[in-house]
Amino acid sequence: MQNDIGKGTVEMTAAMVISGTIGWFVVMSGQPVSGVVFWRCLFGAASLLVVCGALGFLKPGILSPRTFGIAVLGGVAIVLNWLLLFASYSHASISIATTIYNTQPFVLLALGAVFLGEKITAAKLFWLALAFAGMMAIVEAKPEAGGISASYGLGIALALGAAFFYALAALAAKWLKGTPPHLIALIQVSTGILMLAPVTDFSDLPTTAGSWSILVAMGVVHTGLMYVLLYGAIQKLPTHLTGALSFIYPIVAIAVDGLAFGHALQPLQILGAAIILVAAAGMNLGWTPGRWLRPIRN
Repeated sequence: MQNDIGKGTVEMTAAMVISGTIGWFVVMSGQPVSGVVFWRCLFGAASLLVVCGALGFLKPGILSPRTFGIAVLGGVAIVLNWLLLFASYSHASISIATTIYNTQPFVLLALGAVFLGEKITAAKLFWLALAFAGMMAIVEAKPEAGGISASYGLGIALALGAAFFYALAALAAKWLKGTPPHLIALIQVSTGILMLAPVTDFSDLPTTAGSWSILVAMGVVHTGLMYVLLYGAIQKLPTHLTGALSFIYPIVAIAVDGLAFGHALQPLQILGAAIILVAAAGMNLGWTPGRWLRPIRN
């Protein structure tokens, strides 16, 4: 058991570090957002096809037509999520976009209440209100001079849209319980290929080996490998530890944004980001505000 937790912790940490670096790859690719997502889906599908074949997930009869349909709809949502998130980077910086994107647990809370009849408790409402306060602090903050400014609000709106579509994909995943997750991922990225092929400009392809290596890395490492690590970790770790380690992602993203692009957060942005991350942690880990963030005992 302890060996599983140790291995799962390493896998989850690696998956979150990989996720946190994707903003750098998006920016450095030099490709339009739709092109970046298309190539991520294409190279990701190739790597996941190998994984699913090795695991025996490509046999006929594994998926019912209903399951396949839900997986495709989840794929549409996850691809729209990537498009909006990657587009937000150029308007509100990787740091701010990633922080706003981490409001996704609250979007999922609302969707779960509407579609799954899940109960919204007073504690969850508290964390929701706190996250909203953090988001408002970020909205009110002024980007540093010479940095991202005029379209700052658009970047925040795009990141919120990305969080919404990620929550829809997560909702679809709830309906696919028991389906091999690697197979779900393969269906999702394959859906992305079909969605984006008609709008991808194949006449303006990358011309250097470096550019192609970035796109391949996004598909193989940030999609194929990351899914394998993430789902492997989820199978080994208790929920509270999975939730705690997921916050490595925004921390790495903020660090990469600062080190690679010099996007330092302003004091009000730092405060807002901290509030959102604390609120998201409270939601994910079941903290109750009246007990000094002690876990709820079920």
